[in-house]
Amino acid sequence: MKRRAFITLLGGAAAAWPLAARAQQTRAMRRIGILAQGAANDPETAARLTAFVQGLQELGWSIGRNARIEYRWADGDMTLIRKHAAELLAFEPDVIMAAGGLGVRPLLDLTSTVPIVFDALDPVTGGFVDSLARPGGNATGFSQFELAMSGKWLELLNQIAPNVKRVAVFRDPLNIASVGQFSSIQAVAPPLGVELFPIDVRNADSIERGISSFVRAPNGGLIVTQAPPSDVHRNLIVMLAARHRLPGVYPFRYYVAGGGLISYGPDRLDSYRRAAGYVDRILKGAKPADLPVQAPTKYELVINLKTAKALGLEIPSSVLARADEVIE
Repeated sequence: MKRRAFITLLGGAAAAWPLAARAQQTRAMRRIGILAQGAANDPETAARLTAFVQGLQELGWSIGRNARIEYRWADGDMTLIRKHAAELLAFEPDVIMAAGGLGVRPLLDLTSTVPIVFDALDPVTGGFVDSLARPGGNATGFSQFELAMSGKWLELLNQIAPNVKRVAVFRDPLNIASVGQFSSIQAVAPPLGVELFPIDVRNADSIERGISSFVRAPNGGLIVTQAPPSDVHRNLIVMLAARHRLPGVYPFRYYVAGGGLISYGPDRLDSYRRAAGYVDRILKGAKPADLPVQAPTKYELVINLKTAKALGLEIPSSVLARADEVIE
């Protein structure tokens, strides 16, 4: 019989069980693969996956008793993602959680039968599903943003830093949804009298070159779209924004917790807890094609007042009143 190796959490006592009992449990185990586009040592990736596992446990899945999880981390590397997608499928999982949109296409290219639950930016534009209401295939999950809301980032930057007339927008040119977010920002720029400067983000060098070129002229600010390379290099982006005194708007709270000025975006921990519910339903017999893609239910506005002070900005009281969290 082909041996299967899994990373099992909260286990360890199985070696002492009688052989027959271990064999019976192995057959009862449901196999869950996790393909994470982040790094194993990234605290934000770890927090989201912890929320996912906790959600499974609350639904009756005990890791090591009736469920096993096999993890793969890719650190934003597409070569690794493709390699790990094949490895996970070789373990014949009952369902795979694609933690981040980068893993969805490689998985779909390899299987049309294994259920996939994803956390992705725009699954329709990415071609992962036929529609949000009727996914139509073996994948479903949770979208990270509605593209139209991306324009609110520029409106927010205009409210907190009205002197900013030039805005660098970080985008991933290979990510259709990230480019779509840039288009939504473009739509609101003319009425605000703001000129946009797209910076195509691929690696740390592209970020540093883009910022170095942009800051040659004054009155600048920045917006970071939801792009995997930006997430991987978020500490570098926040550091460069501070060095060059650029007010910035970011897609997620963890940018602001790391020193960014302000963020407006979904609560990703909530999405991962909800993703556990979809995995539970699939393990109990539901089909991904019958589970509509869900939009975020919780958006959060987070402001770092220490960073605002360092930039010489006074956050308007109207913006502070809307904040879900103020970091001091």
